[in-house]
Amino acid sequence: MAPSVTHVCGTVTGDVEVRFTESGVAVCRFRLTDTPSQWDAAAQRWRDGAPIHYVCTAWRDLARNAAESLVNGVHILVKGRITEIRDNAVYLSADDIGISLRKRIAYTETSLPSPAAAAPVTPHSPPTPASPSPSHPATRRPGNPPAWWEKRRSSGWTDNGTPSAAADGIPLHAGG
Repeated sequence: MAPSVTHVCGTVTGDVEVRFTESGVAVCRFRLTDTPSQWDAAAQRWRDGAPIHYVCTAWRDLARNAAESLVNGVHILVKGRITEIRDNAVYLSADDIGISLRKRIAYTETSLPSPAAAAPVTPHSPPTPASPSPSHPATRRPGNPPAWWEKRRSSGWTDNGTPSAAADGIPLHAGG
């Protein structure tokens, strides 16, 4: 029997975990929670139903892109295959992931507005150029990649002379 393909939407809960297999294949895992609304006819209002928990796994380019794009609290859409149901969670192998536009605007690399578009301009003063932000944050904050991620990313996701992920303290496992 073929795996069941499904489409789910929900909110990313927690940080995206990313690892690399011994052969350098990226794999990420993240948790997703969907709280469906149900109409309460007696109260004549919508009520939150029981939350549905998902554990999603993505491989290769999708894993890299998800790890770069997803942060805690983002509402997303996932197309994937149900691989398992256990521990009160549905496990999905993600085939595609998208940002939900229901509650936010999402910019792509080509649609990103210029920094000047956000700078306030008063009629009697010249616009001030936006200060350049560092390309690598000095401190680790939620949503910012760790230092080992930047090393792997700058090497084109290969080991071309860079330390291996295992040397960077990243556990590796086969799969995918």
